[in-house]
Amino acid sequence: MASAFAQATVIGNELAIAFADGEELYLPLPMLRRACPCASCQGEPDALGRVVKPVVELGPRAFDLVKIDPIGGYALQFGWGDGHATGLYSFDYLRQLSLLGE
Repeated sequence: MASAFAQATVIGNELAIAFADGEELYLPLPMLRRACPCASCQGEPDALGRVVKPVVELGPRAFDLVKIDPIGGYALQFGWGDGHATGLYSFDYLRQLSLLGE
């Protein structure tokens, strides 16, 4: 069973996420923004199931994390300095991303 979310905060160029059971994740902001799971960033399947990943232009404020909203007990939604705020990052997805940096 996944642990309950406690808090998230930006420390330098990383997002630190703490869970109630003591688990902590540290994710670099540029990696987190590039991994946005929304359809605008990752694409979505057409009627035949094909996914064409869109070209995403990231400007100078794209890596400024300006807002963190918990979504239910399963995800976080981030607001970025360039106005992008549609991705829902499940806690399982965030854990997977944290393993990429190890």
